[in-house]
Amino acid sequence: MRHREILSAVVVSAALLGLAACDSTNNQATRAIDRNVGTNTSGAYPSQSDGTRANPSGTEATRALDRAAGTNTSGAYPTQSDGMPGNPPGTAATRTYDRATQSNTSGAYPTNELRR
Repeated sequence: MRHREILSAVVVSAALLGLAACDSTNNQATRAIDRNVGTNTSGAYPSQSDGTRANPSGTEATRALDRAAGTNTSGAYPTQSDGMPGNPPGTAATRTYDRATQSNTSGAYPTNELRR
């Protein structure tokens, strides 16, 4: 009788280990994506989780977009949010457009509307 209990415990343990091996959130592909994109989908890179000291909000790609466009899509650059003292309304691109066309698409140049 004891032999059957041990055998069934081994079978159950093997089945659970098999199910754990099927977990697709921590495999070589998701770890490769995490390394390249700067995320922690696999759980293998906790230091790359958003909001940690080593990794601010967003991914490397959204932070690069924010640096280039002057936006705060990632959440890592709150001073670049519209209307902040260091960043007037609109993006760097729309403000450049406004300066070139004397328009106020961004909302940063209300005096341009008065000139028309």
